[in-house]
Amino acid sequence: MTTLPDSFLSLPIAHRGYHDAGSGIIENTRAAFRAAIEAGYGIELDVQLSADGHAMVFHDYEMSRLTGETGPIRTRNRDALTRIILKNTDETIPALPEILSLIAGRVPLLIEAKDQDGAMGPDIGPLEQSVADALKDYAGPVAVMSFNPHSVIRLAALAPNVPRGLVTCHFPAEHWQLLNEKTRTRLRAIPDYMRAGASFISHRHDDLANPRISELRAAGASIICWTVRSFEAEIEARKLADNITFEGYRAAVGTG
Repeated sequence: MTTLPDSFLSLPIAHRGYHDAGSGIIENTRAAFRAAIEAGYGIELDVQLSADGHAMVFHDYEMSRLTGETGPIRTRNRDALTRIILKNTDETIPALPEILSLIAGRVPLLIEAKDQDGAMGPDIGPLEQSVADALKDYAGPVAVMSFNPHSVIRLAALAPNVPRGLVTCHFPAEHWQLLNEKTRTRLRAIPDYMRAGASFISHRHDDLANPRISELRAAGASIICWTVRSFEAEIEARKLADNITFEGYRAAVGTG
């Protein structure tokens, strides 16, 4: 287990950067990451895999919500993706190494590797390899995480010195339609924490009263939660979590 640095617990973490679409700052963009740095927040970002095996900073599996293109992001190669304009901006989809250079260790960075198996299974590898390669020379506080335990275990092998965690929730059927009940029940119990050599979880903020969360915390796990969207929800979350991932309001720096 590689311990999560204290900085991840002392600064609120801006979910997909400090974005505000109304002001023209879109999630997971250079502008959102610069805004987070200027505000003194940590940063959470997502990575998806390109067709040619590169980690791209983008949340969705499909491109239509944020771009004028359609289809899965993994059907396009890196160079093509970096030319795709995000809606209502002059931004394009960035590759992870560029964003690492932009952040340059100035604030804590939490990287979520999106599940590439489709069912939280073992058909993973290229995305984790690309993330590990990008982080080899990164000098700054960084941690990796995923909903898929297989992904976290692979990252443990590829980047053993990078702190890692599991993204978790209560896996309601209506939000996880691609997962069968057996898989959702298993993941709900967070059984892979020790096997993954994790030092933290990032758990859904409205399920923090789950007894498994307090059990993990008592055993030494750091508890981050997602995604807080109001100061009132932050107050409640901080009663049970060590830190928050937030969006949609200005979290107070110094409350971690």
